[in-house]
Order: sequence, then structure tokens, then C-alpha cells
Amino acid sequence: MADQIRKVRVDEIREIQKMLAGHAQRGDMLPRSLSELYDNLRDIFVYLDGDKPEIIGTCSMHICWEDLAEIRSLAVREPYQGKGIGKKLVEACIAEAIALGLHRIFVLTYQAEFFQKMGFQVVDKGTLPHKIWADCLKCIKFPECDETAMIIEI
Repeated sequence: MADQIRKVRVDEIREIQKMLAGHAQRGDMLPRSLSELYDNLRDIFVYLDGDKPEIIGTCSMHICWEDLAEIRSLAVREPYQGKGIGKKLVEACIAEAIALGLHRIFVLTYQAEFFQKMGFQVVDKGTLPHKIWADCLKCIKFPECDETAMIIEI
């Protein structure tokens, strides 16, 4: 069986939360609550190892406004990192954004080099719409955010 990218299922959300929590504990991203993951279930893609099948990566594309979406919570299990899985997950999010008629996607990240290779450009956080800051208010780092804001025009 080949590797596959698809939307997450309800019974996989707890596994996704544990994967994200591990990355959050290392400071790679913000943690996500079960409630938040269930609320945004339709945003979440998973990458499955066709041999197991096991979820080895995840990424979300959240619509923020009429022409703007956010890439969130990109995570790949450690043994699989550096094999192009993160790139494939982001590409799936971009493809969905294009299909929905969106024109811009942003990310707040600690991995600027990765996203730059995918065509994202660094922008001043202040240029992003105020609506996106609702999540930031819940962050332990607010208002001293140290993530890099990046955007891609599609």
C-alpha cells in the first residue's frame, strides 16, 4: 500500500494531539487542545505510512478570511523528518486553498527556511489582518511572539 495524504478522522484526533504536544514540548510549535482540534477537524490533513498504516505527519489549513488562510500545526514524527513529508502536507494544503479560491496563505513559524524553500516570503506581522490574532491571545508568548510571519500568494 502506498503512502497517502487524506483528511483526519474523528477517531485519530487524540493521536494528532499527542504528536503536536511532543513538538510543542520541544518549543517547535504551540500546543493544541482536544477541543480546538475537534472544532477544526475539517482543516486537518494526515500523512499515512502505507506499510503500517500509521499517521506519521499532520498539517492544517485554516481559512481566516475571504482570501486568506493559515498553515498550522505542521508536524512529522522524528524518524520520518527530512524525507519530504512536510512539503507534501503543505502542498496538500495549498492545493485545497487553490480549489477553494483563496489567494494568500500565511504561516507563523520557527522554520522559516523550510517555508522559504516552498515560496513563502517573510512579512511584518503587523501586515496580517487583526482577525488572526484571536489565537495569539491564548498563546503563552503573547504579546512577545518570536515566530516568523510568512506569506505566499497563490
